[in-house]
Amino acid sequence: MRAIKMVALQDLVNYRKPMSFQIKESYPLPPYSTIIGMVHNLCKYESYIPMKVSVQGKYVSKTNDLYTRYEFNNGTKFEKGRHHINVDGYGVAQGISTVELLSQMELIIHIVPEDQERVQEIYSSLKTPWEYPSLGRREDLLNIKSVEIVDIVERKLEREEYLGENYYAYVPLKYIHFNGENYEESAYTFLDNILIEDSAFSTFQSGTKMLINKDYFLENYGNSKNIKNIRLWNKVEVIYTSKIIATSEGSKCEDSTGQFVFLA
Repeated sequence: MRAIKMVALQDLVNYRKPMSFQIKESYPLPPYSTIIGMVHNLCKYESYIPMKVSVQGKYVSKTNDLYTRYEFNNGTKFEKGRHHINVDGYGVAQGISTVELLSQMELIIHIVPEDQERVQEIYSSLKTPWEYPSLGRREDLLNIKSVEIVDIVERKLEREEYLGENYYAYVPLKYIHFNGENYEESAYTFLDNILIEDSAFSTFQSGTKMLINKDYFLENYGNSKNIKNIRLWNKVEVIYTSKIIATSEGSKCEDSTGQFVFLA
């Protein structure tokens, strides 16, 4: 199985959590949906192309910054003294809010399209993008340091191997998909010898469990005459963690450079 491996840097970035409003909180690593969206934009895909993604990375610190926020309601007429901006007779209020930023982010991303014939075109689109790529907000520019095509393999281990120092990863546990009526869980077949080490006590512990958006489909909750589509997301249950080791009793999922891979 072939994949595109990308190593990239970002200065100050926000991968917004969907339900954060007063403070725009950030995920510690970009969600799968954000990466998939960037790939589709750079490849100029007009429909969804199924793919799997692995993401690892680290950042130095967090900080907060202010941004301008605009608030409006449909049909609210402009009122002088209440609204700051008049847009064709409708009122818009202007204010400030806070956004959480991650500083000096380093990322290692693997992209595996379901259609392996698309590997070369995705590689070319990342190697020579038609616009300066961004990941997160539109202004969160992505400095791509290297792009290469690698093979993903499962290798029998003869000794323990560790994830890169201070690097964190999303390690998928179960895939959460929508069957048309409710969400169902499908167990992943990840190798059971991937462990998470607590360096202070030499024991094994879990990380932070998260539900990360991957892809979506449209569901009409209106009727045939009044279509109202909403996005329903397929989610991946992951552990966000570091200090990951693969023990010598089993195998390791890796690329052809020896890098850990956790595909979702």
